[in-house]
Amino acid sequence: MCAKKRIFATAIVNKYPMKGPLFYAKILLFGEYGIIKDSKGLAIPYNHYQGALKISDSQTEITEKSNQNLLKLYRYLSELDTDLVRFNLKGFKVDIDNGMYFDSSIPQGYGVGSSGALVASIYDKYAIDKITVLENLTKDKLLKLKQIFSLMESFFHGKSSGLDPLNSYLSLPILINSNKNIEPTGIPYQKEGKAAVFLLDSKIIGETEPMVNIFMNKMKNEGFRKMFSEEFATHTDACIDDFLQGDVKSLFSNMKSLSKVVLENFKPMIPSAFHKLWKQGIDSNDYYLKLCGSGGGGYILGFAKDFEKVKKQLSDYNLELVYRF
Repeated sequence: MCAKKRIFATAIVNKYPMKGPLFYAKILLFGEYGIIKDSKGLAIPYNHYQGALKISDSQTEITEKSNQNLLKLYRYLSELDTDLVRFNLKGFKVDIDNGMYFDSSIPQGYGVGSSGALVASIYDKYAIDKITVLENLTKDKLLKLKQIFSLMESFFHGKSSGLDPLNSYLSLPILINSNKNIEPTGIPYQKEGKAAVFLLDSKIIGETEPMVNIFMNKMKNEGFRKMFSEEFATHTDACIDDFLQGDVKSLFSNMKSLSKVVLENFKPMIPSAFHKLWKQGIDSNDYYLKLCGSGGGGYILGFAKDFEKVKKQLSDYNLELVYRF
């Protein structure tokens, strides 16, 4: 990992001991861009990275920057005109004045929910009459949480589905059936086999908003819209069903189709240095790559039939194991 190209959400974890609840990163296994257009998605927590709010007596350049970002978020929340949620803004401001920052190992611009974990931590600490993870989480409560988090996270991206903070807050796999139908789900137990889901580090910082803008412009084209509904969404839905049912053979068949569609139609979201590697996986059938989040850099998500074999093939790249099956 190139240190200069990896930016942490606030401060590097373990430099100081964590205080308060931890909130984990997330991985959107399936559904990038699809969830914007009301199709299916599947997100899982990724506890390899985590963050928590902390107050420290000593300030560094990194903690000071985080503290200033929290101040901007405080101002944004202070000006929100909504009946969805109320915050203890006075307490939030006092903590900011006392040097509070978000101590996190979650990389920014990598598609694993750095801002989502921060939003979840703010809601958990400062929301008045908050919906807690201990109560009966009905679909209405989940939808309300998603709406609240969408409003909060829009501070960072201009437009947010609210899914990242929801996943981080609940720390549960979440199945998105549509914008108004979401539910916690379980990943079927799989005896650890050769196959795996992994992350490939592009060593490039991605930015969500420009990628989403590219996508929205593409959606103005009738041909792209047709491809999106008939191919991209269809293959995504099939992959989600296969994954949740534990149908590995069908999953890899549908993953190949999805990977091809993404390479052919979402090239601006794939760093150019990885176009050849992407096609190599499709041609060899050893692995299939897909976007992790909005793309443009950060992590690329991979599905390998034999992870140990793929690790040797891609030994020049930094791979992180997410899930074996």
